[in-house]
Amino acid sequence: MDVSLTVWSLTIAGLIALIGADFLIGRTPHDVSVREAGVWTAVWVVLAALFGVGLLLLGGAAPAGEFLAGYVTEKALSVDNLFVFVLIMARFSVPSPYQQRVLLVGVLIALLLRAVFIAAGATIVAAFSWVFFVFGAFLVWTAWKLVREAIAGPPAGEGEFEENKLLRAVRRRVPSTSRYHGTLLFVTENGQRLMTPMLVVMLAIGSTDVLFALDSIPAIFGLTQDPYIVFTANAFALMGLRQLYFLIGGLLGRLVHLSYGLSVILGFIGVKLLLHALHETGAQVPQISVPVSLGVILAVLAVTTATSLLAGRRGVPAGAPTVGEQSRQGPVDSGADQGGRETGRQVRERGPDL
Repeated sequence: MDVSLTVWSLTIAGLIALIGADFLIGRTPHDVSVREAGVWTAVWVVLAALFGVGLLLLGGAAPAGEFLAGYVTEKALSVDNLFVFVLIMARFSVPSPYQQRVLLVGVLIALLLRAVFIAAGATIVAAFSWVFFVFGAFLVWTAWKLVREAIAGPPAGEGEFEENKLLRAVRRRVPSTSRYHGTLLFVTENGQRLMTPMLVVMLAIGSTDVLFALDSIPAIFGLTQDPYIVFTANAFALMGLRQLYFLIGGLLGRLVHLSYGLSVILGFIGVKLLLHALHETGAQVPQISVPVSLGVILAVLAVTTATSLLAGRRGVPAGAPTVGEQSRQGPVDSGADQGGRETGRQVRERGPDL
């Protein structure tokens, strides 16, 4: 799809306007109800659907289908982020009224970092066709790793969030206070300017998402090589993540089969990439179309959700705390993980222990 600089500029301006409106609507700290989260989750899904319709009218069925497949894939993979977000909120004891502000800014940081990843990925894909072999093999390996770890279960003593190197470097170099001061990022005490935990946790949310991008970005490049569609699909998937956090926070521990579903999706896209790479070399191999990819992704997500809920009815204990309750339980000790997709799976397996 040939996208002009004008269209890119208008798209980015539109996304900035949506983010600004989202910020103004939620500027007053408050506890987010399930009803409010449900309404705004629906709003972001509708906005993504309208964008897809716009692509259909202006670019045709192919880019619209690629956007839909990419959006659904990124949305599914982003759900796994929520498990780590729960850990981060608990690790820093974020008061529930401030959590929506933390997520808004944290997701914005994540979107900016992903834009860098996408630009680099698009450049590499355009210059080196063999990179599809690397992406495909990496996704298949990631899928196999997820399945093995899901079967084995989380190692004893793991499942907590540990600050990554970026956060540790920031905390070493910038004086900080241990107490929240509303939504302020910096305060002055005794003549010294100090960083508040609010800024630290925002950086934690944004920087941790980079680890998730290591497999989600190659995954969407397996569905489309159009950087415009890759970026917009990521943007819409991430921008609705804050409301989704509050909507399904109490259900996260029940999605016990999500790791299996995500592994199937990543493995399927990895095989699709390998076939595409072989096709680029001139080999006579079948190509997997976007409609088939979308059908497989939706089917896997539907089956995973259904089996998770069924397993919950049969044997998973009830009463897992909501994200708000989790934040009020106080900080947790640091674990051995760096906040990547492994931790999300470990929290999901533990479920009610949160």
